[in-house]
Amino acid sequence: MFRHILALSLLSIAASAQQPLTTAQWIQAPFSTPRDGAELDGSHPMPVFRRAFTTTGTEATLHIAGLGQFQASIDGVPIGPTGLHEAWTDYRKTIPYETYRLSLKPGPHTLTVLLGNGMYNVQKTRGRYTKFDATFGPPKLIAELVVRTKDGPQTIPTDTTWQAAPGPITFNSTYGGEDYDARITPTAWAAAALTESPGGVLIAALAPEVIVQHRYATPTVTHPTPNKTVYDLGQNIAGWPHIQVEGPAGATLRLTPGELLNPDGTVSQQSSGSPQWYTYTLRGGAPEDWSPRFSYYGFRYVQAEWITHPEARILHLSGEQLSSNSPVTGAFTTSDPTLNAIHHIIVEAMHNNEATVFTDCPHREKLGWLEETHLVSPGLLFNNDVHALMRATSRNMADAQKPDGMVPTIAPEYVVFGEHGYGVFDDSPEWGSASILAPWVTYRFYGDTNDLATAYPTMQAYLKFLQSKAVDGIVAYGLGDWYDIGPGGPGFGKQTTLGVTGTLMLYEDAAVMQKIATLLHHPEDAATYAALAEREKQAFNKRFWNDQTQTYDQGSQTANAMPLALGIVPEEKRAAVLAHIIADIHAHNDHVTTGEVGYPYMMRALMQANRSDVLLAMLLRKDAPSYASQLAAGATALTEAWDANPKSSQDHFMLGGAEEFFYRGLAGIDIDLSRPEKLILHPALLAGLNEVTATYLSPMGRIASTWKRTPTQTTLTVTVPIATTVIVPAPESANIHAPKADLIHREATQATYKVQPGTYTFLIAH
Repeated sequence: MFRHILALSLLSIAASAQQPLTTAQWIQAPFSTPRDGAELDGSHPMPVFRRAFTTTGTEATLHIAGLGQFQASIDGVPIGPTGLHEAWTDYRKTIPYETYRLSLKPGPHTLTVLLGNGMYNVQKTRGRYTKFDATFGPPKLIAELVVRTKDGPQTIPTDTTWQAAPGPITFNSTYGGEDYDARITPTAWAAAALTESPGGVLIAALAPEVIVQHRYATPTVTHPTPNKTVYDLGQNIAGWPHIQVEGPAGATLRLTPGELLNPDGTVSQQSSGSPQWYTYTLRGGAPEDWSPRFSYYGFRYVQAEWITHPEARILHLSGEQLSSNSPVTGAFTTSDPTLNAIHHIIVEAMHNNEATVFTDCPHREKLGWLEETHLVSPGLLFNNDVHALMRATSRNMADAQKPDGMVPTIAPEYVVFGEHGYGVFDDSPEWGSASILAPWVTYRFYGDTNDLATAYPTMQAYLKFLQSKAVDGIVAYGLGDWYDIGPGGPGFGKQTTLGVTGTLMLYEDAAVMQKIATLLHHPEDAATYAALAEREKQAFNKRFWNDQTQTYDQGSQTANAMPLALGIVPEEKRAAVLAHIIADIHAHNDHVTTGEVGYPYMMRALMQANRSDVLLAMLLRKDAPSYASQLAAGATALTEAWDANPKSSQDHFMLGGAEEFFYRGLAGIDIDLSRPEKLILHPALLAGLNEVTATYLSPMGRIASTWKRTPTQTTLTVTVPIATTVIVPAPESANIHAPKADLIHREATQATYKVQPGTYTFLIAH
């Protein structure tokens, strides 16, 4: 049980029917500047606000937006779960507010709100890490508490009747950490000042809040030096440490988190952005509990050292893991420990980067890089219900879109890389295409055309922009197949000519837009996009097909797999292209050479060709580059580089495409609500595995697929919520016992059945 489960019986709910915050005004502390929380000497602490009131009511609703982050409380009891409150957006365009229902007792109360900087106010501080320097202004607040009384609603809005004072958070940075002085009790209260909105429209929050999902309470403890204690949580997490300490007033504890250790056993931040730390200064007396409120980090280890009063004691230290409050919907396991461990590190990296945006890493960047939201989105969507988070991402992309239709690589676009000499990172087709492909995959899982209709103008503008970048149909700019395996260090694609991935993005965007336009009843648009897709298909094949080698481009895994997966390889050439992909994989000793863009398409191409055996062989490789080599290096979350390079992030999900293979390939759960046949079960019953089990709680109901192999037979058990096609891989000579299932047809390598909602068992004799 966590500290947020309190007597107030608090529940975060959707906005009420009446438009909230109409009586409230934006306020800030009269002393606030953008340097709030940015000075190491504590001279500009973060503000705290309060409003006393008396009521006869017992039920209330609070609507609140606190920029950059907020923690509200009633009479000292926190409102809402422990976590990060306030979504990250472009606050000039969109400002989300949260809504909570409260239970009160009649009488006097005090509503208090503490503010943090979040992504709203990112300041440079000499000696503390930050990714960039940008601000929307000083921290500010708008809120409205509505108490239901027998005489009607009692409304308490933010205005000049509120008071503000310097608070106990003396330093706060999304990147650099947080310092807290428990000796400080706000006393210099003054009337809050009215201020202007940052400009964005106030909307009910789309993204779920980021909350504490797990506590790692029993770390392993080492003492690498006399004054430094290192706590090993055993798991790389996104979150913050929680401490219980005891000592004299003024004793200051520094906590340094990190993903790795130095050779001497101290904590390293080489992979995660340095220097970052937290400090807590004791008030003195009874044991004190504390965790940061507004700054999280990616870490496995915490290094603790007393800066003053070394006689003070740490009674307990744990790690609190933060992630989006998106319900778990999937589970996967096999008889193979390596596959289970790969699944674990991918899911952990996904959860560690599910904030109110999908971040690339939970420490040095925390930016909403967009390519992951379509490239590896099936894995995200199988494991958790991220429908709301995908909607929030779509809104962020729309807000970030430029007048010419370009969608930048990150959304919200908190930093323009070109302003710092790195313009190539501002615009890349594989990233910007998320504005089309992410809403599409969301629709395929959740089936809500409203998502497509809302995003349609953004999609149209982006497709027009990307088309304008083509020369003779070829789009040759951007980042390419990022982090592929080739000569030199990781980064820009090396194995595949730049125009391959960009042109295929334009083709896929156009092909998907034809489907979306049809669904939204725009037949003229659909015809236009179909014609564009056909032109791109012809342009790609003309430019990149090598008739002599029977491969595309330079014959890389990515160059061959992407067009094969997208269905643009002429029928008579498909077998040759597939053969070259498999031959190249074998030539590399069953290793991957793709980067993050090509990898999901390679998996799809092999699954479509019923060559999941090749994928399994790759996944089971234990030498680099591979998932298992990351495990061998000690990774507990998926790393940024295939070889677990300690200079790269140890908590990235961009290479997590194997999740799609686990659910769609091994378990065979092929869900696509854009098709007439929304669910097909076609598991890969591969030699070398004895058991696979997966479940997925879909919008239609629970789906389950389990197969077990014994020396004499394989048993496949499926549960489906709707009429479903089940394809059982088995030679024509095999005896299949399938009571209640209707056999549709039998082929040389498989049997196809039709089943109604329910649970079915198929016994395949060996």
